[in-house]
Amino acid sequence: MLVTSVGMNTLWGEMMSSINRDSNEETPLQARLNKLASYIGKVGLVAAALVLVVMLIRYFTGNTRDVKGNKEFNGSKTKFDDVMNAVVSIVSAAVTIIVVAIPEGLPLAVTLTLAYSMKCMMADHALVRKLSSCETMGSATTICTDKTGTLTLNEMKVTKFWLGKEAVEDHNYPNLIGNILKLLQQAVGLNTTGTVYKPNSTLVPEISGSPTEKAILSWAVFNLGMSIEEVKQDYHIIHVEAFNSVKKRSGVSVKRNNEKTIHTHWKGAAEMILATCSTYYDRAGVLNVMDEEERLQFGTIIKNMAQNSLRCIAFAHKEVTEESGQVFEKLEENGLTLLGLVGLKDPCRPGVSTAVESCRAAGVNIKMITGDNVHTAKAIAFECKILNPDEDLDDDAVIEGVQFRNYSLKERMEKVDKIHVMARSSPFDKLLMVQCLKQKGHVVAVTGDGTNDAPALKEADIALSMGIQGTEVAKANLDIVILDDNFTSVVTVLRWRRAVYTNIQKFLQFQLTVNIAALVINLVAAVSSGKVPLTAVQLLWVNLIMDTLGALALATEKPTNDLMSKPPVGRSEPLITKTIWRNLMAQAMFQVTTLLVLQFKGKFIFNVNENVKNTLIFNTFVLCQVFNEFNARKLDRKNIFKGIHKNKQFLAIIGITIVLQLVVVEFLKKFANTERLNWGQWGACIGLAALSWPIGCLAKCIPVSGKK
Repeated sequence: MLVTSVGMNTLWGEMMSSINRDSNEETPLQARLNKLASYIGKVGLVAAALVLVVMLIRYFTGNTRDVKGNKEFNGSKTKFDDVMNAVVSIVSAAVTIIVVAIPEGLPLAVTLTLAYSMKCMMADHALVRKLSSCETMGSATTICTDKTGTLTLNEMKVTKFWLGKEAVEDHNYPNLIGNILKLLQQAVGLNTTGTVYKPNSTLVPEISGSPTEKAILSWAVFNLGMSIEEVKQDYHIIHVEAFNSVKKRSGVSVKRNNEKTIHTHWKGAAEMILATCSTYYDRAGVLNVMDEEERLQFGTIIKNMAQNSLRCIAFAHKEVTEESGQVFEKLEENGLTLLGLVGLKDPCRPGVSTAVESCRAAGVNIKMITGDNVHTAKAIAFECKILNPDEDLDDDAVIEGVQFRNYSLKERMEKVDKIHVMARSSPFDKLLMVQCLKQKGHVVAVTGDGTNDAPALKEADIALSMGIQGTEVAKANLDIVILDDNFTSVVTVLRWRRAVYTNIQKFLQFQLTVNIAALVINLVAAVSSGKVPLTAVQLLWVNLIMDTLGALALATEKPTNDLMSKPPVGRSEPLITKTIWRNLMAQAMFQVTTLLVLQFKGKFIFNVNENVKNTLIFNTFVLCQVFNEFNARKLDRKNIFKGIHKNKQFLAIIGITIVLQLVVVEFLKKFANTERLNWGQWGACIGLAALSWPIGCLAKCIPVSGKK
């Protein structure tokens, strides 16, 4: 062996070094949220500046009065200390408005949602390696998937055997002619990359290798009575041609000890092997010449097996007598004798057809890319519901890799959307398809497990690798590892990603409602009376509820089946949709109206002093947020309580918020500048806040343009 490069200079090393492992990367969603937070912050700054200017003008023009009704500012008669205290109080109110307006809870909400979803996805057999992929997956419009091991169980078993033009049933194996049996044992035992280990005659042999090799070896050991040690002892190998994805076959030339006859054995894709055969053995062990009619008959047998979802493997053989000094560097590839055909069944994974239908309902197209022949691929595609027998299939729905490769760029771009299944494909075909789909504006997710999948995985928007069968090179290029190699887990990733996006939207609706209400009430009160009803401490407490506790409550909502009935969210679509604007404006208008009525008429309605009135405003405002948190759970559904019993965290956080509010109002009088409220006043606050629910329900009856 000649070593040409090591370490980072190898292909594997280059792939590893090209992967960005920056854990501090800013995801697309975080970038959009930061932009939004900056915009909200600017609005808050303008509102705070307005409050500051208005209150200073009112103070210095003598339009504000103290508790006794006297002017607070009387020109030179007012003490310097009193002026400074008043100015500090005004600046404090303005600064508090800025603090409330800036949504510092947004990054926290994103981090919590992503971290929580990543933890839950681990339980659902998906390991997220890049946060950005967690977001992009929800926008995926196309998933290109392997067949073997992803859509199927990758547990091959030989279920059919044809000798000549006759099918051999299991009970007839002992009746096979001796020379045919020996040739089949040689064909399997000598031309394999698998191993059979049998420590002693009483134990069941341990068979290892690829799923295809294991299935064929198991068939030979248990049905044909092959002893691999005996076969290998009698022959020594001269030359081996390994399986490759172009020829779809592997071969070996062997010579029996002390004999001059060289036996060449080929094994591989049935239609490829059939093309090289000119004779075949029948059931009686007689050698027959294969004419064109018989070749077509064999082609029909292969096609029928493939249509029953069987992978068809053929065995062929040729004998050549060695002449003195002749060196056979190449295996015989023509004039072969067909030994037999085996059909391997790889059953579909349970739940795959349901998962494929879920993806279709969610507006995500599934494309199957496989190395199997076109008939097997089509049969599996029907079984997995990738192809629908009720639909009129387009001629381009199922194609072979070589067709796709030979299309012009214009033809490829026209037909790529129509293709559902690509059979007999090479890694280059898979890469070509991903590139075409991306050029057409699709967000592409690719599943892969082999080293040859690495180029397509690297090109894809989201790379999903298989955790069990996947090679290290495939895993190095990935964003998400599917730990159980199951396509159903890919759909789980899709659901969770959509839940992440929706949870952040819910939090935004909740937070912006508080922002708008707090800004408007303080702004109107400052302009009209020169005093703000919500003090700095009270506003900071509201800030704590809506940022930290609100993020915790709404970030832990689990995905629902409703998410999979909506189309993918485009990359350019706004984060705050028309639906969210409708909901938050309705709630903000209700809260502002309620609080302004309390601000100007609260003393008269409840017959209380200024401090109790301000406490009523503060308490009603906080309770409005508690009730509105329930509204935020469902953006466009009227039943806001559906599935609430499943979210224990949400209920716990609501409970903690209410208890803390009770403590702040009743026991932290000096700290929070509140007065104790009686049962009637508490009942009034709860009653007013509870109106959030019917108002939220009525608001959802208002149609949103551009949506049914």
